[in-house]
Amino acid sequence: MAADVHKKKGWEVPNGSLTPGDGQHTERSESPTPGLAQGTEPGAGQEGAMFVHTRSYEDLTSPEDGAAAARSPEERRGEPAEPTTMEQISKDFSELSTQLTGMALDLEEEMRQSKEGKLEPSPQTTRRDSVLSGKEEEDVTMDAWRMHRKHVFVLSEAGKPVYSRYGSEEALSSTMGVMMALVSFLEAEKNAIRSIHADGYKVVFVRRSPLVLVAVARTRQSEQEIAHELLYIYYQILSLLTWTQLNHIFQQKQNYDLRRLLAGSERITDNLLDLMAHDPSFLMGAVRCLPLAASVRDAVSSSLQQAKAKSLVFSILLSGNQLVSLVRKKDQFLHPIDLHLLFNLISSSSSFREGEAWTPICLPKFNSSGFFHAHISYLEQEMDLCLLLVSTDREDFFTVSDCKRRFQERLRRRGVHHALQEALRTPFYSVAQVGIPDLRHFIYKSKSSGLFTSPEIEAPYVREEEKERLLGLYQYLHSRAHNSSRPLKNIYFTGPRENLLAWVTSAFELYICCSPLGTKAGAISAVNKLMKWIRKEEDRLFILTPQTY
Repeated sequence: MAADVHKKKGWEVPNGSLTPGDGQHTERSESPTPGLAQGTEPGAGQEGAMFVHTRSYEDLTSPEDGAAAARSPEERRGEPAEPTTMEQISKDFSELSTQLTGMALDLEEEMRQSKEGKLEPSPQTTRRDSVLSGKEEEDVTMDAWRMHRKHVFVLSEAGKPVYSRYGSEEALSSTMGVMMALVSFLEAEKNAIRSIHADGYKVVFVRRSPLVLVAVARTRQSEQEIAHELLYIYYQILSLLTWTQLNHIFQQKQNYDLRRLLAGSERITDNLLDLMAHDPSFLMGAVRCLPLAASVRDAVSSSLQQAKAKSLVFSILLSGNQLVSLVRKKDQFLHPIDLHLLFNLISSSSSFREGEAWTPICLPKFNSSGFFHAHISYLEQEMDLCLLLVSTDREDFFTVSDCKRRFQERLRRRGVHHALQEALRTPFYSVAQVGIPDLRHFIYKSKSSGLFTSPEIEAPYVREEEKERLLGLYQYLHSRAHNSSRPLKNIYFTGPRENLLAWVTSAFELYICCSPLGTKAGAISAVNKLMKWIRKEEDRLFILTPQTY
C-alpha cells in the first residue's frame, strides 16, 4: 500500500519535521532541516549553477546579433529558415557518421538518385546494413518480440519508419502506418492523441514535426515519464542532424527515408534506451558527480580553466556516466539533457579510446539549429577518464588538441594524477558509510545545481532484475510526486520487500529505500540523519564552485 499527503504541512514527529518552516533561511546552515530555501540545500553551488538553458549558439559566433539569436527554434518557426545546403548537411553528418561507423554518407547524392528514380542498393548501403545490430534478426510475429517490456518507434509524418527498438523497421512498416493513421485521424478532428491505456499497456505518442515518436510500455512509469524518454530520443536525433537540417530535409522531400541518413547511428539510440532503463540520471533530470576530494576536484577544474582556447565553450572531464569537472564560458550554460547525450555518445562507441576524435555535435537544449565541434579523447588508455572539449570553430582541431596537452601537463605538475586514479578505483560509495542501519539506498537531487548523488546499489538488490525493480519503484514515486494534476510533496510507500519514502520540496528531491521492518517514524528520523550526512559530505559529492573561462 502507499500512503501519501497532498500539499500538507508535513508529518510532525517528536524529533523533527519533513516540511520547511515559514521563515526560510537564506544562509547555508550546519543542520539542513527544517527551513531550506532553494540555493541553500546540500549540494547547491556556492557560486551559481552550471546547468541552465540560456543563450544560443549564435551568441557565441555573432555577438553583435545576440538578440535575434537568443530566440528558440520554436520562436523562429514563423521566420524564414536559415540557408542550409544539402551539401553542408551531407558534409556535417558524414563527419560524425565516419567517426562512429567508419563510413561516409553522401545524402545529396542519395536524394538526387531518389528523385531520378535510380536509387538501387549499393555496396555502401549493404555495408550500412551490416552495421545494424542483431535486433533486425528478431521476428516481429513471434511472442518473444511482443514480450519486451518497452517498445520505441520513430516515424516520419509521411508514415515512413525511422527507428524501432526491436525488430526491423521494414517488417514494422504497416504497424507504423497504423500509428500515423491514429495521429492523423484525431488531428482531422482538431484534436491530438497523447496516450492509449489498455490491458496493462501504455501507448504514448509524442509529435515533434516532422517526426512522430511512439512508445508501447508495460512498466511502472507514468505517461509523462515515458513521454520524457521519447523526447530524449528526439533530442538524440537532433544531436546528429540539428533541427534546421531535419526540417530542411523534409521540406525538400516529405517522404524521405531518414534511415539513409541515420544509418550506423542506431546503436547510439539503442545505448540511450539501455541507459535510461538503468541509470537514475535520466529519471532525475540531473547529473551525478564522481565522489572526489574537494582539493583534487578544484585542482582539476583549475587546470581545465587554464588550458583554454578562444573557441572553447565547455571543457568537460567525465568518468563513465559521472561528471568529474566542467568549466564553461562565462554566461554560457549547459543543460543536463545535453550532457546526458554527450555521455551517451561516448559510452556507445569504443573508438574514442583509440585516439583523438573531432566530431560535429549539436546540443539541442542549448540550441538545436547549429553544430559545435567536439574534441573527444581519453587521458590514458588504462584510465576511465574522458576529456570533452567543445568548440565553436570547426577548423580549430590542433588548437583544441593542444589544450588537452596543456591540461595533462598541469595535472602532473599539481600532483593530482595519483588521487584521480584512486578515485576511479571506487567510483561509487557504499550506503554503509552513511551509518543508518535500515537504509538500503537513496537518491538525493539538488534542484539549484542540477546535480544528484546516490550510493552503489548493493544487497539485497544484486541481480539485474532486482536493480530494475528498485528503479521501477523510484519511477513510481517520482510519477506520483510529479503528477501534473495532483503533485505530492510527501509519499510513504510500504511493500512486502522494502519501504520507500519520497520528499519533494522547491529546493531538493529525496527518495530513500529502507528495510520492510522499519516504521514511518524511523524513516523520517533516517531522513534527518541522511540530510546531515549529505551536508557534511557535499564538497566530495557535488561541484560546489563551478569554474568559468
